[in-house]
Amino acid sequence: MVEKVDYRKELMETANRIARPGFGILAADESTGTIGKRFEAIGLENNSENARRYRELLFTTEDLHKHISGVILFDETTKQATKDGKNFVKLLIERGIVPGVKVDKGVAQIPGAKEGETATLGLDDLAKRCKAHYEQGIRFAKWRAVLKIGDGCPTDLAIQENAWGLARYAGICQENGLVPIVEPEILADGDHNIDTALKVFVKVNAAVVKALHDNNIFFEGILMKPNMVTSGTSASTKAGALEIAQRTVVGLSRTIPAAVPGIMFLSGGQSEEEASLNLNEMNKLELRRPWVLSFSYGRALQHSCIRAWGGKDENISKAQEVLTTRMRANSEATLGKYQGSKDASASESLHVKNYTY
Repeated sequence: MVEKVDYRKELMETANRIARPGFGILAADESTGTIGKRFEAIGLENNSENARRYRELLFTTEDLHKHISGVILFDETTKQATKDGKNFVKLLIERGIVPGVKVDKGVAQIPGAKEGETATLGLDDLAKRCKAHYEQGIRFAKWRAVLKIGDGCPTDLAIQENAWGLARYAGICQENGLVPIVEPEILADGDHNIDTALKVFVKVNAAVVKALHDNNIFFEGILMKPNMVTSGTSASTKAGALEIAQRTVVGLSRTIPAAVPGIMFLSGGQSEEEASLNLNEMNKLELRRPWVLSFSYGRALQHSCIRAWGGKDENISKAQEVLTTRMRANSEATLGKYQGSKDASASESLHVKNYTY
């Protein structure tokens, strides 16, 4: 019988290395279909080579290691390399950045739940995949559960199914040496107010934390990736940055144990500027915050960057400058020191209804 490895010390060290003030996560784990939508917007063919070229632009940005502590990769990307042959995982490690990987396999309708309520797929062979990723040098993983508000949603069935799935995923990751990012995303779609959003946020995260406890998860070796508490995207009245910050921190304080090293927010379709300003406002609050409040942004870091690139090699330096501007903004926001931007394009809404990766 093979003796199980106790990864707890390493898990705690990895989680704390990622969740440190001034740093956050670059989510570059877009699936082939999702990256295709990004490329379509700039008139670029969606193929493996163009995806590789774009990821090389991101990962070779000069100041990446000054603001980014971890990068989430798509499975295909873990096997790709720079044009000079340097594997992306090894490149990130050499730059002092922790490589991570998306391990879920999308979502499917939950039988007996409301239409559109889904559970995340991918548990069956997860242990095998986590073991292989650890051997690649990857040290954390990401799994997205999706819930929605409105028309009786989220139902208790959807909450429990997704909470349990997140907990099973977290346990499998930890047994194989990977820090699990626990991501219960409550979509911002809908006309609900911020009070409703907070109520659902607390209910969902309380269920997730209970499931984590029931599965004996080592809380010092996980990271949480929740949405911020905001008004619905079609609400008649929208809450401002201060109210979003207050409600989000209150919701976290009611549910997330202080043992968790970091809360790495998803941007959830907010504009680049909104995502930075809301995070900044949280880190200025006088409210008790036992965790590092940081970011794990995809669109809110890359939107302006990919447009500046346009698929052309001659625009790489320009695109990397744009990426650096957004990285620096969010780095400052983790310290409560972001002063805001005058760039109108950074305020463009990135919301996509029923967003899927």
